[in-house]
Amino acid sequence: MAEVLLKIEGIHKRFGGLHALNNVALHINKGEIYGLIGPNGAGKTTMFNVLTGLYTPDEGTFTFDGKDLFRAPPHIVVAGGIARTFQNIRLFHEMTALENVMVGRHIRSKAGALGAILRTKAAREEEAAIEAKAWELLKYVGIDDVAHERARNLSYGHQRRLEIARALATEPKLLALDEPAAGMNPKETEDLKTLMEKIRNDGVTVLLIEHDVKLMMGLCDRIAVLDYGKKIAEGVPEVVRKDPKVIEAYLGAAHS
Repeated sequence: MAEVLLKIEGIHKRFGGLHALNNVALHINKGEIYGLIGPNGAGKTTMFNVLTGLYTPDEGTFTFDGKDLFRAPPHIVVAGGIARTFQNIRLFHEMTALENVMVGRHIRSKAGALGAILRTKAAREEEAAIEAKAWELLKYVGIDDVAHERARNLSYGHQRRLEIARALATEPKLLALDEPAAGMNPKETEDLKTLMEKIRNDGVTVLLIEHDVKLMMGLCDRIAVLDYGKKIAEGVPEVVRKDPKVIEAYLGAAHS
């Protein structure tokens, strides 16, 4: 039987009169690629923001790897093992690719501010280890050849990979990717699919939001579908794609 990594039940999130998430439940198993799809305005990014501590849910329960993370702030969520990327890339644009990944790694550092200021032996050794790990991750995502380039000078595809490398630097158990293939050409999308499968095969569970339904159907082990803040379907891709409620959500009335 699959081991549940993330379990949320009865999640509600309201913004004034808008019920953005309405009694949503998700169970994500260790070692799977789990997709979250739905029309524009369905609540997908709101769900991501709740899971990563950027939004505080109004009601519900949220456990991750056996720990209660309901209403936990972002730094506690990251320390607990959930890392994310954003729909709109958020990098430190004046830093190099290497420095961006090193920043992500500091969540696992121990030296502290005083050690960094005094440049103690332990702090220097830890900084060297952080840099070595950053190099390793840049190579892992295939962009170590641009390690010393400023992030703002990288191609769009490389910036996407850099954001993934920085998220992996936190040593996540769950990597949440918000539309990582947005704006990519077919070759870049196929290469990204290969990278996500590699990440999963190396022991990191993946939660994915993506508008490219073809990619999701060919990549995800299971998929949940949101529509107007409610989960309307969940299951393996072959079943979800044939669900009448899913077909209606995508082909029926337009969403704002």
